[in-house]
Amino acid sequence: QVQVVASGGGLVQAGGSLRLSCAASGGTFSMYAMGWFCQAPGKERRFLAAISPSGGSTYYTDSVKGRFTISRDNAKNTVYLQMNSLKPEDTAVYYCARSQGGFASLRQGDYHYWSQGTQVTVSS
Repeated sequence: QVQVVASGGGLVQAGGSLRLSCAASGGTFSMYAMGWFCQAPGKERRFLAAISPSGGSTYYTDSVKGRFTISRDNAKNTVYLQMNSLKPEDTAVYYCARSQGGFASLRQGDYHYWSQGTQVTVSS
């Protein structure tokens, strides 16, 4: 049984930083790509970042490139999202997800196990 649990959200001022964590259990963590997504109020959930099983390849949506960093620690079965230079428009519920396989996809449909959301609020 696969479980994915996200944590680390909170309230931060614009320009500040947060680090989200996502712990996955069940299955062999190091075999699967992981991704981070977010859903702002009134909007659809969208892709933010993905990382390959080894951590050697990462992908980002344009709006977070240079500000967010995805990383993973396979020994701890955990993936992280370091968020710097946060903006009010980053306010959203953030989700992590485990892919069906080893490809770090940008498509939500390729991720089969999802965390609960963690709220990130950036004040101006």
